[in-house]
Amino acid sequence: QVQLAESGGGTVQAGASLTLSCAASGSTFRYLSMGWFRQAPGKEREFVAACDWSGGNPTYGDSVKDRFTISKDNAKNMVYLQMNSLKPEDTAVYYCAVVHGYGNQPIEYDYWGQGTQVTVSP
Repeated sequence: QVQLAESGGGTVQAGASLTLSCAASGSTFRYLSMGWFRQAPGKEREFVAACDWSGGNPTYGDSVKDRFTISKDNAKNMVYLQMNSLKPEDTAVYYCAVVHGYGNQPIEYDYWGQGTQVTVSP
C-alpha cells in the first residue's frame, strides 16, 4: 500500500509559477508510475501529467502541455509538478496518484492523496 500527501498549493496571480510536491510512503514507490490530476468545482477530475517509474516518458494534458513539468525522485520518495505561466483556469484541487502500469484515466489509478488547492487570480 502507498500513502500520498500533496503540498505546495496556494493562491497566486496569473503568470506566476508554483511547484507542487507529493510525498509517498511505501517501499514499492520506486517501481510505480505516478500521475497528477486536478478537479475544479462542478467539473470532472482532469488528467494533468504522468510519468513512469523512473520519472521518464512524461505525458501531459493538452491544457497544460508546455507549461507544466512532472518529475519523480525515487531516492526521496517524491513526485513534483512544476507549474509555470499559471492561468485562472488552472484553479482546482490537485491530486497525485499511483498507478500499476501507466495511464491517464482516474479509474486506472490505485492510490490517491488528499489534494492541495491551487487558486490563480486574474
